[in-house]
Amino acid sequence: MQKITEKHLAEKAKDLLSQGKVSAVLGWRRGEFDYDVTPALFTDADEIENGLVYNCFCGANLSKYLVSKIRAVEGRMLVFLKPCDTYSINQLFTEHRVDREKVYIVGIPCNGMADITKIRNAVGEGITGVSGDECLRVETLYSDEPAELCLADVMSERCVNCKSKKHVAYDELLGDEGEVLDSHRFDEVERIERMSPDERFAFWQRELSRCIRCNACRDACPACTCEVCVFNNPASGVESKAPVNEFEEKMFHIIRAFHVAGRCTDCGECSRVCPQNIPLHLLNRKLIKDMNECYGEYQAGEAVGGVSPLTDYTAEDGEPGDLIRRRDTDA
Repeated sequence: MQKITEKHLAEKAKDLLSQGKVSAVLGWRRGEFDYDVTPALFTDADEIENGLVYNCFCGANLSKYLVSKIRAVEGRMLVFLKPCDTYSINQLFTEHRVDREKVYIVGIPCNGMADITKIRNAVGEGITGVSGDECLRVETLYSDEPAELCLADVMSERCVNCKSKKHVAYDELLGDEGEVLDSHRFDEVERIERMSPDERFAFWQRELSRCIRCNACRDACPACTCEVCVFNNPASGVESKAPVNEFEEKMFHIIRAFHVAGRCTDCGECSRVCPQNIPLHLLNRKLIKDMNECYGEYQAGEAVGGVSPLTDYTAEDGEPGDLIRRRDTDA
């Protein structure tokens, strides 16, 4: 299998620009440090040659950035999407948040993205550089010799439990199409379900109490595309409200989880961008798991035009009460 590198991405981007098939490219650019990678818009070959990167820190799901970036571009925009990202863009197509004719999708393979927090936990602070792919060499201010880490040991949790390596939307591929995986992504949800009500309350109280209401989870989420969010609406009564008590600090995340229910593709962006490392994706996975058990398995974004179980009805639909009683019986 051919290894796809940032050189392949750069060549593809420059080729499509030179042919006039696209007028801009949405990819990733390195920041101040090797691990400080951010989405970026490129419009010419020089910018691509000197700025475009693709490494194990390109975790950002670029589909969300299309919602705002594509409005400023004449013609089609090239976007590089990892397999999990393609589910998100299909959902955006379904909801008419992005015009399919304005996007040129190049699917790229992904072997998992690194979690800088896990790397810091392993080597400490003062990281000055990270290189490599499956084997990472980490340089720090406090050691003359770089530390060596396996990517598998410092991989983002969403990648450890990746749901799919299959690209479900693309105009062309770099590498293989990939396959849907036998994922264990609901294992942690089941562990929390087995807790007593008091234990579950304590778990989420501990996690959500760290929230600083920076709104990073909302801003990065491909399912959060409202022109005006309820939390920015002066008439809502909850506009940018500080978590002054236990109820309010939970309300934001619980409301957000219900707002994206049936539309969340489980891309994990909410947890990736959280500066407090709150496992917010577990709220979404809980709702996904419950919907699967009540209404049958459904993967948001698997195909354009997919209908969420929450917006459809069949005579075979289960009742939430039946699900609760079945769980009580199993326990």
